[in-house]
Amino acid sequence: MEAFTLSSDFGYVVLVVVATVFLLQWLGIQVVMARKKYEVSYPRMYSDNDDRFNCVQRAHQNTLEVYPTYLILQIFGGLYAPKLGALCGLIWLAGRVAYALGYYTGDPEKRNRGAFGYIGLLTLLVCTVMFGLSLLGFI
Repeated sequence: MEAFTLSSDFGYVVLVVVATVFLLQWLGIQVVMARKKYEVSYPRMYSDNDDRFNCVQRAHQNTLEVYPTYLILQIFGGLYAPKLGALCGLIWLAGRVAYALGYYTGDPEKRNRGAFGYIGLLTLLVCTVMFGLSLLGFI
């Protein structure tokens, strides 16, 4: 078995992952504030009366739905190319912010403003595949 050395550049990846924790907290706070504003009490997840609350809730929920995939790709892709991986993570994070801010307008179509975040995610996917192939000795 060959030894694996972790690049010091992986610190950038770690910091980007930490930044996403703040993203999740910000999204959660937006839901709490929207609950008060649109009078949606717990434990209800969505409003039958106001889709503006539902837009805020969906921005948070969708991010939570894709977050495990992002984390796996961020860590493994970052092991292969730490600086590129960190940059891709920042692109994904910025895309999530743009996605949420677009959704918060109350027009669900405006969430697509954050679609550029998939550039980061798909690049992380490529880096992750490259990492796996390199571990197997194919590249």
